[in-house]
Amino acid sequence: MKVAICAVGRLRAGPERQLLDDYVARFDRTGRGLGLGPLAVQEVEDRKGGGKEGEALLLDKAIPEGTRICALDERGRQMSSPELAQTIAGWRDAGDPGTVFVIGGADGLTADLLTRADMRLSLGPMVWPHMLVRVMLAEQLYRATTILAGGPYHRA
Repeated sequence: MKVAICAVGRLRAGPERQLLDDYVARFDRTGRGLGLGPLAVQEVEDRKGGGKEGEALLLDKAIPEGTRICALDERGRQMSSPELAQTIAGWRDAGDPGTVFVIGGADGLTADLLTRADMRLSLGPMVWPHMLVRVMLAEQLYRATTILAGGPYHRA
């Protein structure tokens, strides 16, 4: 099952980009044997200043047809890392061709996109910078593959 992170904004060179690239590479190595991946990162940028609606249009274009949508939303479901791993494995085992984790801009996602999402996921009650959320999500996706593979990375 292909996995993607689709996010508003461009992550420039620097420590966050390095961390993101590292976790994507780790996910790809571990996920390959589990039928997961590759992990793609699709970034969209609304240069016309259309707000949430403009960002939603760009996100819609970036989400492949027929993929499961998991929207990151502060009001979404909070899960443990093992729960996330089992959820991803369930989607894979159900034959889903792909899953896209969608991260909105500073103002979040539109109500329409949240309604269309198959699942809403929260990384906790705190508000995080959306550039950092990409890294945190990529780490959790890598962690999920190590849990599914029985590796030592996740110590519960």
